[in-house]
Amino acid sequence: MRLFFLIFTLAATALAGIGVTAVLAAGMDGWQPIVVSAGIGAVLALPAAWIATQKIRAL
Repeated sequence: MRLFFLIFTLAATALAGIGVTAVLAAGMDGWQPIVVSAGIGAVLALPAAWIATQKIRAL
């Protein structure tokens, strides 16, 4: 379980950052699009971290 949380922390930070960068590059300013894109990135990190954890444990 610790491995999952470690990978989730890294993946959520990366995906939220990508989302925020994409929103800002698209010219959408304001706090709402930034928060929504960061939230979507964090939610997408859940299955990514789960899959990565399972693949690492299978090694």
